[in-house]
Amino acid sequence: MQPCGNSRGEQAKMSRPVQARRLEGIDKNVWVEFVKLAATYSKVNLGQGFPDFPAPDFLQEALKRALSEGTHMLHQYTRAFGHPPLVKVLAQIFEKVLGRELDPMTNVMVTVGAYQALFCCFQAFVDEGDEVVVIEPFFDCYEPMVKMAGGTSVFVPLRPKAPKDGKLMSSADWQLDPAELASKFSERTKAIVLNSPNNPLGKVFSRGELELIAELCVKHDVLCISDEVYEWLVYDGKEHIRIASLPGMWDRTVTIGSAGKTFSATGWKVGWTVGPDRLLQHVRTVHQNSVYHCATIAQEAVAQGFQRELTLYGKPESYFVQLPKTLQQKRDLLIQILVAVGIKPIVPEGTYFLVADISEFKSDVPEVPNSDEPYDCRFTKWMMKNKGLAAIPLSTFYSEAHKNNYPNFIRFCFAKEEATLKAANDILQKWKKEKTSS
Repeated sequence: MQPCGNSRGEQAKMSRPVQARRLEGIDKNVWVEFVKLAATYSKVNLGQGFPDFPAPDFLQEALKRALSEGTHMLHQYTRAFGHPPLVKVLAQIFEKVLGRELDPMTNVMVTVGAYQALFCCFQAFVDEGDEVVVIEPFFDCYEPMVKMAGGTSVFVPLRPKAPKDGKLMSSADWQLDPAELASKFSERTKAIVLNSPNNPLGKVFSRGELELIAELCVKHDVLCISDEVYEWLVYDGKEHIRIASLPGMWDRTVTIGSAGKTFSATGWKVGWTVGPDRLLQHVRTVHQNSVYHCATIAQEAVAQGFQRELTLYGKPESYFVQLPKTLQQKRDLLIQILVAVGIKPIVPEGTYFLVADISEFKSDVPEVPNSDEPYDCRFTKWMMKNKGLAAIPLSTFYSEAHKNNYPNFIRFCFAKEEATLKAANDILQKWKKEKTSS
């Protein structure tokens, strides 16, 4: 017999490192942590960006029809780069908004949500040594995806300007410094990531701001990965301008969209890329060698949803017209709720989100000197555990070097039922009374 502790199994145990270097430093994910905390403690979840109201009836009916009346082949593989009915109607929609003819087979590719579209783009275009300009605050997956591709993120901030006459700050008050942005471009710059409307601020980039970005892209021969998942969700009469429509930008831009955000069905995970074939051919290569295929039945239902919207395009009954009106009312309700308790919101021009200054409540969660954890993270965790209200710290959307720049701001999602927002109001009002009486 072999001596205890010297079994053949123990001798065979691996000792060499198994983790690929490209995963170093990106194993932690704020959404995993905060979703778990919200599920455990929160009574009201204004954290993660998904609606708690139903997807529109016409989309649900489309899925039912696809299941019950559609051909049995909808349960099988479809075209790898996108179900033909879906890429065709997407091409028709984007021909309207981009003002150019599109080939559905070469200018559109369907992905498993916008997340996979982003991953495919970074893998397709970014090499070791390449730099990618990322505008802060940014959706948190950009940085690790750039790193996994071997690139380096170069950050440039949106800087807030104080509003005049005591007005609430707007997301439009957060602006790029033209000289600072220009300084981030070099011979190593391969791409810039643009997110408009922006998550988390809700900023809708103006034509002038987009023209500045476009000018630098053309000057330095740089690609633009344009994350436009909230393209239909703009408020107060703002216009969403697609950077691919600007002079010199179609040939260097991949535009990314999401059926989840477009049709309030985030769990369906249907996204897409739109762009020139010279770019999308490389995105297709990554797709075919990773995910390869997206759920046929969901693509069919989304195609039917877009067919309806194509028929109603620009008309009052269009979901693309109705949804932003509904969300603007929800935004305004949450602003009213926050202002009433002394929390100062930054009024968003678009998206599901608003960022707010929670300084009024800081005394309940004292600063911890020399803490490695940003204050907004500790505040948000404390609020979930002690008040049952979930939100997301703004530091989540900043690079490591800049996580402490705005310690008193957190992000709320207002794409919720009115009852959910009123429940949040009850929590905040009770909290405010407790502070006043103590």
